[in-house]
Formats: sequence, structure tokens, C-alpha cells
Amino acid sequence: MLVFSKARLVFLSVPKTGTTAYQAALAPHAAMVVSDPPELKHAPVFRYNRFFRPALEKFIGAPLDVVAVMREPVDWLGSWYRYRRRPFMKGQRNATHDIDFDTFVDAYTKGERPSFANVGSQAKFLEPQKNGTAVTHLFRYEDQAGLKAFLQERLEITFETAEENASPAMALDLSEATTEKMRRKCAHEFTLWEGIGTGGAYRPLQPA
Repeated sequence: MLVFSKARLVFLSVPKTGTTAYQAALAPHAAMVVSDPPELKHAPVFRYNRFFRPALEKFIGAPLDVVAVMREPVDWLGSWYRYRRRPFMKGQRNATHDIDFDTFVDAYTKGERPSFANVGSQAKFLEPQKNGTAVTHLFRYEDQAGLKAFLQERLEITFETAEENASPAMALDLSEATTEKMRRKCAHEFTLWEGIGTGGAYRPLQPA
């Protein structure tokens, strides 16, 4: 998570959306860089609202805009699957070396996910809070040009990003049945992603 006091902007770090590269590039310009532990680096909206927002609004002032990135849901799971196939994961209970991608996604759609497929939810991460705290600018992971242009204009800087923490590329096959099941079981993920417009505009999904 990055905080830019002058620009009154907070950049949340949704896991597996390339934000590590932005953190590396923008850290010198940030008033606050939260890089560890992972629970705080990747603080979702509800944790930002509870622990960070009150202090930031007290010392910086309100309102603060919040920017985040969301990845196409199947592609997001593909990034998790590839990450958990890295050599250092071998032998760990969350490793995916011994299962194929179809099995991984099918396991993700279950009510009780096995540990290797228990990777959270982008929609839950981005869920608005009852007090109105929400992401104000949400960009698709695929729209790197739009995200970069927004940040450069808002922060009044120019910057370049380098690839950081990328998992090895590989072909990921998903059956039609599993694709259908995921779209049905995780409809809120697709609804949120498909509703993202240009310039970070989107319609937040309200809590159930």
C-alpha cells in the first residue's frame, strides 16, 4: 500500500495485480510505503478503513481517494496457480505442482476450498464498507496505460515500471464445464471486473 499525502491518494495493493512494480517505482514519491507484513501490504478495503483511514484523515485530511487494480478473474487465478508452482513452493501444502489448472479452478469454486486454492477474492478485497469507504478509481490490470496515465497526472510526475515478482509463463487450459462453473459460482467477480470503465470509473458491488 502506498500513501501520497500531497495528492491525497492511497494505492491499495491487490495481490497478483502487478502492484509490486508500481510500489518499486513510486516509493520515492510516497509519504508512506507499507511493504510488510503481507497482511498490511495487501490491506483490503475493510482493513484500510479500520486501521489506516482514521489516522490518515486525521493528519492529511479528508477525503482521500483510493485507487486499486483488478485482474480478469480467470487470469488472476492463473497468476496464483503459476506462483504456487515456483520451485520454492515444492513440497509445501499450498503448492500446485501436482495438480492441473482445471483442478485448481474447480477447487476454488467449492464452498470449502482446499488450502492450495484458498487465495481469497478480489471482489471481497474491494468491497465497500457501510460507512461509505470504497475504492474511488478501479483499473483493469489489462489497462496499464490508463493506470499509469492516471497516476502520472495525479502525482504530477513521470515514471517507468519494471517487471517485479512475475511468475513464469505457461499454458493454462480450462475446460468449458469448469469455466461455466466459475462464472456461475463467482459471478460477483466477473460482474465487478466487467463493470470497470475508462479512467478507473466503475460501479462498486455493495456488501451482501
